[in-house]
Amino acid sequence: MKNDPGAIKKNRETVILDAALRVIKQNGFHKARMSDIAKEAGISYGLVYHYFNDKENLFDAILNRWWDGLFGLMEGIREGVYDVQEKLRQIIDYFLDTYQREPELVNIFITEISRSTTNLTSYRLDHFKKSMSLTEEVIAEGQEKQLLRADIKARYLTFMFLGAVETFLSTMVLVDQKIRGDAQKERIAKSILEVFLNGARNKKNS
Repeated sequence: MKNDPGAIKKNRETVILDAALRVIKQNGFHKARMSDIAKEAGISYGLVYHYFNDKENLFDAILNRWWDGLFGLMEGIREGVYDVQEKLRQIIDYFLDTYQREPELVNIFITEISRSTTNLTSYRLDHFKKSMSLTEEVIAEGQEKQLLRADIKARYLTFMFLGAVETFLSTMVLVDQKIRGDAQKERIAKSILEVFLNGARNKKNS
């Protein structure tokens, strides 16, 4: 319904979050002001505080867009019937799809969280640890099924896999290079997966 309070609230929160993404990308988290975000959103200063208690609360709401999507994907992978290679590909695709669809969100995740410890609170660190743990489950499964080499700890292979994905994406973010269509995204995903598997693949499968 047009005047549904729940819909109005969700719409205003989305407008504020989208404005915050743009302002934080441009100015950085610490230099971004709530008044700047309100101006960018085209709403009153007080209304921003009505929906978000402070800038930290607003920042966590932004990051939850990233984490909620990633954790939803990982739970689907855990419950679905996919081979290990397809699971790894889905993780890569999440990073690339999100960058293609919401480049500001990935920019902030990379520059303000992944590549910086300044904003890494214990709450945010717990999310990192959870994402590592869920990915490690996939890597360990690959070792059990003899797709991936077992002479390297699953945790180390997890670091290498996620490191490859994040480093590639970080480079694109830092030089402000967008993904130019699905064909390029497909080439990037295949390249990352192939390079990782060629280095981590069980030698018996060579």
